[in-house]
Amino acid sequence: MFTAAEVGAANRQAAGRGAPGRGAAEELQLCLSVISRMGGAVSAGEDNDELIDNLKEAQYIRSELVEQAFRAIDRADYYLEEFKENAYKDLAWKHGNIHLSAPCIYSEVMEALDLQPGLSFLNLGSGTGYLSSMVGLILGPFGVNHGVELHSDVTEYAKQKLDFFIRTSDSFDKFDFCEPSFVTGNCLEISPDCSQYDRVYCGAGVQKEHEEYMKSLLKVGGILVMPLEEKLTKITRTGPSAWETKKILAVSFAPLIQPCQSESGKSRLVQLPPLAVRSLQDLARIAIRGTIKKVIHQEAVNKNGNGLKNTPRFKRRRVRRRRLETIVFLDKEVFASRISNPSDDNSSGDLEEERREEEATTPPDAKPEPPVNFLREKVLSLPLPDPLKYYLLYYREK
Repeated sequence: MFTAAEVGAANRQAAGRGAPGRGAAEELQLCLSVISRMGGAVSAGEDNDELIDNLKEAQYIRSELVEQAFRAIDRADYYLEEFKENAYKDLAWKHGNIHLSAPCIYSEVMEALDLQPGLSFLNLGSGTGYLSSMVGLILGPFGVNHGVELHSDVTEYAKQKLDFFIRTSDSFDKFDFCEPSFVTGNCLEISPDCSQYDRVYCGAGVQKEHEEYMKSLLKVGGILVMPLEEKLTKITRTGPSAWETKKILAVSFAPLIQPCQSESGKSRLVQLPPLAVRSLQDLARIAIRGTIKKVIHQEAVNKNGNGLKNTPRFKRRRVRRRRLETIVFLDKEVFASRISNPSDDNSSGDLEEERREEEATTPPDAKPEPPVNFLREKVLSLPLPDPLKYYLLYYREK
């Protein structure tokens, strides 16, 4: 399976091989033939969970930690309202300065970063904060989560989305969250006295002359993931001057914006957030919430023997085979086509039989049960003053 970026690259390459004077229809046919040979398909979903199902099926999401993070944060929450119908397509989205990469790209990035609790993470071109928030779910309360964004309006947008997630999402209580901190500036102008990081991701195309600069941001043993020379690249720092490089997949990213000098002729250095030390009060809150979670888990084990399970997702009728959507780009035109899975025709009987079985066993008005926030319920039931309860809940809305 190939990403939308790879599809676009193949289209441009195929179009470039076209003979002089070739018509648009012939070039489109050539593009479609290339796509067919590549198996270029873009997974789409009806909701966030189905998008993740597709990414797992296509082996973009391969680890449980990454899957949990993707399911915990709804991609549509980071779209403007008028564009949310496109949130669950495996496509990049851009509106003004706001940009989101395709889900398959974020999946590969998250897997390549090999995230663990307690690590430090730097996101260069942090954008909407979607990736940083997912990373924060894995890093936990003792990690470091910093982002640098070129555009001040996007930084403000990311802070608004982060605030919405903290106030309203039950996922905030299910995970120990490392809250991202965003600053505005050019990521090529980071102050040379900044701390190095365990994990670094750059969300814009890195020119070869900036490769060493990017490496300098990394601790020994750390991992850097960035688009380098049209390839998503993973670089591991194995020693003070030793590196291992792995090409992950072909991508097409807009290049990094070069720094602009100020009127004085000097560059404007970006100061990253300080590595803050948590207060004793905050550490106590983290410890209390962790203890309550253990109590909830133990109560569930005593009750049913297997602990808490995720709230089962409502069974969908379309679960096995999907017609995969392919978007073909040709010059400035966009041609939409659909390439069927070769097994679609063979499986139509199975799908129809499965649909009839589900209709026979599922009541017409069946709906998924709303998830239960066990941590919130337990905290509110404690014999504590209300201000302390709400402090333990981070003053979040229900």
